[in-house]
Amino acid sequence: MRALLLENIHPEGIRLLSERGIEVETVKGALDEEELASRMPGVQLLGIRSKTNVTRRVLEAAPDLLGVGAFCIGTNQIDLAAAAERGVAVFNAPFSNTRSVVELVIAEIISLARHLTDKNAAMHAGVWDKSAKGAHEVRGRTLGIVGYGNIGSQLSVVAESLGMKVYFYDVADKLALGNAQRCDSLDELLAVAETVSLHVDGRAGNAGFFGAEQLAKMRPRSLFLNLCRGIVVDQEALRDNLLSGHIAGAALDVFPDEPKTTGDPFVSSLQNIPNVILTPHVGGSTEEAQSDIGRFVALKLGDYATGGATTMSVNLPQVIAAVEPGRSRILHVHRNVPGVLARVNTVLGDAGVNIEGQTLSTRGELGYVITDTVGPVRSDLAERLRDLPETVRLRVLSCD
Repeated sequence: MRALLLENIHPEGIRLLSERGIEVETVKGALDEEELASRMPGVQLLGIRSKTNVTRRVLEAAPDLLGVGAFCIGTNQIDLAAAAERGVAVFNAPFSNTRSVVELVIAEIISLARHLTDKNAAMHAGVWDKSAKGAHEVRGRTLGIVGYGNIGSQLSVVAESLGMKVYFYDVADKLALGNAQRCDSLDELLAVAETVSLHVDGRAGNAGFFGAEQLAKMRPRSLFLNLCRGIVVDQEALRDNLLSGHIAGAALDVFPDEPKTTGDPFVSSLQNIPNVILTPHVGGSTEEAQSDIGRFVALKLGDYATGGATTMSVNLPQVIAAVEPGRSRILHVHRNVPGVLARVNTVLGDAGVNIEGQTLSTRGELGYVITDTVGPVRSDLAERLRDLPETVRLRVLSCD
């Protein structure tokens, strides 16, 4: 079994896959659609981060692909529906780097409030500016969090521990943590927040989510941060508001167009503006976070490849069943229609197969059943199951 890992996946992930007997090939940077498609034949497991797009075309060029691991939080760079249609499981790391992102947000809020980057630049230029003008504590100031998911909610708790007043807005009904107050609309949040931090996902519908209209509704001389996805913010509108002084400072870790690899040139209209912090998509780039992500996603890919477990898959039904030595395991992804399990079991029964254990789960239009049997599964039996009209993907494993 072969795995292709792109974008500098942490060595911990490489080690864990290798220990499963999987041959691992690594690529430092991202690959474009054509390059990736050409590399996919013969690859069973693919690992990416945020810069590689796994499109329908890539999946069509990957007949052997079993699973995709997004070694990050987001999965919008993967065509999840196309993967599910082929029985390709997709896994991500929804929790592993949340703390690292939150710590960077807090650090940047304090830096912006104190103009630390400007003070630092002045000192390096030989200018001693000890003035307190424009510098503020964050204690007692109001933070507005847009998107109250894993990162937004943890940011809420940490910011409140610093004495900040927290408001949040989310399109879903989320439970407020601590003393955070939920806003019924984005406009309501923008009217009260002195600092606004975006933590929404990168779905296509969020492109241009925060533009000139939203920036105009922010309080004068407020601070703005975006550490989610570059496409959600109108960069030119933000530049105009920074230059006019309506926005007092901004921090951005993500951009609409990002270089593929370290060392590639980066250009932004937000460069060289006072009290603006630009970082190269490093919100989750700490040794601790990357090690945890590498471990978490590699284990999920390994468990699926060697035992069929889909726990925490973002696109297939979630099934887990303990592996018993000496058994054969039939993994059957199928269309979720009435009677399909009965038809599977009829095929097994007609062949005289005794079922030792069976676990089924469904998710939308798909079903997934793991069936354990004693002894090997004959090739003709596997073909009969594969030929069922409802079958999406069939695998047979020998559990040693």
